Amino acid sequence: MYILLFGRRLLPSRESTLESMENTREYTLEMVVEAKGPLAGETISQAGLRHLSGVYLMEIHRRGRVHAVIGPQERLEADDQLVFVGLVDAIVDLQRIPGLRPATTELFKLDAPRSDRWFVEAVISHSCPVAGQTIRAAHFRNRYNAVVLAVARNGQRIRKRVGDIVLTPGDVLFLEALPAFVEQQRNSTDFYLVSRIEDATPPQHDRGWLALVIVVAMVTLAGTGLLSMLRAALLAAAAMLVTRCCTEEVARRRIDWQLLLAIAGSFGLGNALIETGAASLIAGGVLSVAGGNPWVAVTVVYGMTMVLSAMITNNATAVVVFPIAVATAAQLGVDHMPFVIAIMVASSASFATPLGYQTNLMVYGPGGYHFRDFVRFGFPLSILIWVVAIWITPRVWPF
Repeated sequence: MYILLFGRRLLPSRESTLESMENTREYTLEMVVEAKGPLAGETISQAGLRHLSGVYLMEIHRRGRVHAVIGPQERLEADDQLVFVGLVDAIVDLQRIPGLRPATTELFKLDAPRSDRWFVEAVISHSCPVAGQTIRAAHFRNRYNAVVLAVARNGQRIRKRVGDIVLTPGDVLFLEALPAFVEQQRNSTDFYLVSRIEDATPPQHDRGWLALVIVVAMVTLAGTGLLSMLRAALLAAAAMLVTRCCTEEVARRRIDWQLLLAIAGSFGLGNALIETGAASLIAGGVLSVAGGNPWVAVTVVYGMTMVLSAMITNNATAVVVFPIAVATAAQLGVDHMPFVIAIMVASSASFATPLGYQTNLMVYGPGGYHFRDFVRFGFPLSILIWVVAIWITPRVWPF
């Protein structure tokens, strides 16, 4: 109700970072609806292709005819060729939609599985031998052992199918290539620039069912108590690597070392609070403020967690405040669970600053927000959740 009533009043309508960018590089990409995929027979709306972020469905090629006016109820058919126009990140995301595959048949002639390939951007030079030819006529894959998936040209919208695009100097190509392509062509005169698109690898939908089985097995083993969550997760991670659902390189890139270091440091700090007696000392301070009332004490602990979470990560905050909360409950002679739940909610429901939670930072730039927007809108929301959580928590988990 707070968001519905006050969202438009407290949050100004600003232009997002993406909208304010001039001469945004738009790629033209062609995808095919797989005959046995989940999208065949679905409408554009049902397939989730109606309001894609950063990408636009320009036209559909079906049995030799071009459908340029595409309504939300247009039904997709097997082997439909969909022409999209969009930004590079959106093009990468488009590759991950099950039931769609790049239209080029040459993609499957590369000498390595898709998990071992890279997405690469390359800029055609004036001395490139394929300049002035269509992608199909230039035999790009045979020449460079890489496949052109999309093309961008100086902010222009190219109204042609990818294979029929005549390459010109300055065109930016979105390629699927082997790792060796970057090293071989980095100093080549054929391209002005060759760069890998980081944190993006071609998807493997054919092993999606296997990954799902591994996840279900992990949850089952942990949920039934046969293994701890940590051991079940480690076993699932190993299974993902052994079955090649995930490569070693992707696994390494997915590790958030900064977060791990922050959590490790907070464990050390939390342990230091216990060993030095600082937790008990701070708990005594909380009790002096609370006057021995557990309701007031849990309110103070929630507030302490909320303030810390606005400045450091929620995981680190929870680890630091936890020993203080347990010590407070012990000195009061009450159950520690209301305090634990209060910490869980307070550390995760932090909206007063962009630093309060990862998703705050995710929307900060694209939404065109300022720091004061979070204070103006998020601080009252944090206070509201504080009141509601303190009212509910001790009633569900009594002292």
